[in-house]
This record gives sequence, C-alpha cells and structure tokens, in this order.
Amino acid sequence: MGTAYRANTVSSNTISSCGILLNVTNPNDLLPLTPQVFHILVALADRDQHGYAIMQDVAERTGGSMRLSPGTLYGSVKRMLEQGLIIELRDKDRPDAQNDDERRRYYRLTPFGRKVVKAETVRLSEMVEQARVYGLAPKRG
Repeated sequence: MGTAYRANTVSSNTISSCGILLNVTNPNDLLPLTPQVFHILVALADRDQHGYAIMQDVAERTGGSMRLSPGTLYGSVKRMLEQGLIIELRDKDRPDAQNDDERRRYYRLTPFGRKVVKAETVRLSEMVEQARVYGLAPKRG
C-alpha cells in the first residue's frame, strides 16, 4: 500500500474516503451536495467566516428553516477541508486578528470550492426548470 497522508498535506482536490485518496478535478464528481454543505459554501462565497458566523449566516439566509448544529457544521467542515472545497486560515490571514478571539477558526472558499458550488447551482436550476415544464414550480417573472 502507498504512503498515508494527512488531509492537510495533500493537494487541495483530494478526498479521503475509507482510507483511499482520490484526486478529484471535476466539480461534478462531488455532486449532489447536501443542503448543509451547499449553504456553508454559499456562506463563504463573499467573505471568510468563523464557524459561529457561518451558522448565523445560514439561519438568516434560510429564514430559520435550516439551523446548523455545531456537530453538523464541523463534521461538514472537516469533509470540505479534506475535499479541498475550503481552507482554514492561518493566524496571519485572519480578518482583524488583533481584535478577535484567537480560539475562532476562520474558513475560506477555495477556487475549486467555488467551482463545485457553481456546478451545484446549475444542477439545481436545471431541476427546477424541469419541474416548471410540468407546472410543478412557479413560472419565471
């Protein structure tokens, strides 16, 4: 068997699944995303955020219909870090590090993560369009 790698030491598009490392370069290979992962990626689309801010962002954008528990958030974050969708910022890259709680961990959407969330948005839009043809979704307008 080959050398074992920690997730943070391998390329940004590597998935660790059942101990097998795969290099994923096609965003569609990670679809469909879970609703939780989709919303976390959207929360990171325009700014770096720490975990609690991500939970608040998701709850606010969904009108409270999705509330992430810390376990759900950090389980998803762990997988997204392994998949190269997000990175954890180092101390020097943190926003306003001097006035912030040093225990907070900040996350940033990677270019690959942006491609994946865009691909998921296209997939979801296509599904809605198919439903619209049969009167199952509101008409545009």
